[in-house]
Amino acid sequence: MLVATMQSFGKRLFVVSLFVLSLMTAGLVNISPAAAQATKAAPAKKAAGQASSPAGSPAARGKLAFARDCSFCHGKDAQGGESGPDLTRSRLVARDVRGDRIRAVVQNGRPEKGMPPFAKFSLAELNDLIAFIRDQTKQATQRPGGRRGVDVADLQTGNAEKGKEYFEGAGKCSSCHSPTGDLAGIAARHEGLELEMHMLYPEGAKSKLTVTTKSGETITGELAHKDEFTIAMKDAEGWHRSWPIGDVEYKIDAPADYHAEQLEKYSDDDIHNLMAYLQTLK
Repeated sequence: MLVATMQSFGKRLFVVSLFVLSLMTAGLVNISPAAAQATKAAPAKKAAGQASSPAGSPAARGKLAFARDCSFCHGKDAQGGESGPDLTRSRLVARDVRGDRIRAVVQNGRPEKGMPPFAKFSLAELNDLIAFIRDQTKQATQRPGGRRGVDVADLQTGNAEKGKEYFEGAGKCSSCHSPTGDLAGIAARHEGLELEMHMLYPEGAKSKLTVTTKSGETITGELAHKDEFTIAMKDAEGWHRSWPIGDVEYKIDAPADYHAEQLEKYSDDDIHNLMAYLQTLK
C-alpha cells in the first residue's frame, strides 16, 4: 500500500485530470501594412510596453477562444484552474516546437484524464490558441515567484533509500504493490504533483468483493455497487451479479480505503521519502 498524510497537503493539491498542452511554433504576429502604419503613428503607445497582446493578433484571438472553451478548467491565464493543470509549466508544451502535440491533444482530448475532444477548432483557431498559451508562458517566465503551482523539484526533497525502507517495512506498501509489477515505470508515467496525488490517494482504484451465499458458494469479483439493500459485482468472467445484502456474507477489499485509513498515521518525512523512492521507478 502506498500510504501518506493527505492532510499535510490537502487543499494545496489539485486532482488531476491531466490535460496537458504544449508550446506551438514561434508566436509570430502578422501585422498588416495598415496596422504597421498605425504603429508608427503611435510611438508613445509602443513605448508604454503593454503586457497584453495587440488587438487582432493571433494571441489576442486565441485568448478569446481559450476563455470560451478552456478557462473553466485551466484558468483564464492558462496557469491552472479548478481541475486542469498549469499549461505554462507543461512538459508537453515546452517540448512541442511545431505544435503537433498540442493540436493532437486539443482535437482528440484525453478522456482518461477528464479532458473532452475539441474537434470543432479549425487549424487557424488552433494556431491562435497556441499563440495565446505561448504568450502566457513567456509572461509567466518573466514573473519569477508569481507563478502558481508546484515545481517537480519542490517534491524531490526526500531520501530514496529511506523511502524504500518505508515501502518494504513500516508503510507495508509492498503487501499490495511491487516496484517491478504495478509500479514499474510509474515515475515515467507520472511526475511531480500528479505522482504525489497518485501516491496519496489512488483515484479510480478498483475494489475487490468476495461474496459467500447461504449455500456456501463463494464468488469473487470487482465491486460494482453497494447500498443498504443490494450488493453487486462483475465476476471473473465479466458477468454482472447481485444479491440482497441481507442474504449473503461479503468482504470488500478497497485499496483506496486503506490509503485513507492510514493518512493520520504517517509523518511528512514518510511522504517525502516515499515520494523520492517512487521517483526512482522509471
